[in-house]
Amino acid sequence: MKGQYAVLRILIAGFLLYVAWPFIPQSVTSIEQLFWGSWLFLFLLVIGANIASLLQMIQPPIMEQKREKQRKTYNH
Repeated sequence: MKGQYAVLRILIAGFLLYVAWPFIPQSVTSIEQLFWGSWLFLFLLVIGANIASLLQMIQPPIMEQKREKQRKTYNH
């Protein structure tokens, strides 16, 4: 269950990159290049954080931790 949310977030980020990719080369001014550069940086952060979550390098978000605790209490 943990991995499903991370995969979903990676897929959504990939879709947003797919939609944005045609517009990135059209940026001419420095403001546009700064925007797309920061957008790509945030995209890489999102992808990296979710891959780290999939590899269990970091703890899952609080929302997902609460669900695991609830499942454990129902099972015992």
